[in-house]
Amino acid sequence: MTNTNPTDAQISDTAYLIWHDEGQPQGRDTQHWQMALDALTAQPTKAKPARKAAAKPRAKKATPTKKPYYTPAPELT
Repeated sequence: MTNTNPTDAQISDTAYLIWHDEGQPQGRDTQHWQMALDALTAQPTKAKPARKAAAKPRAKKATPTKKPYYTPAPELT
């Protein structure tokens, strides 16, 4: 959320969410208000475009050689 002039209602709602996420601690209302104000007025940073990784050639899978499940008897001559 980026709004240069958030309303008190927006700040209050955001502070409530922060307070709730922190486990509803008592006595930190001013800190939560400031955190909400900072979050709502933060300037967006330019995201760097994601670099696409170069495609790596895939290695071929070794094909297992099939062995017979029995050994043929030697030929008698």
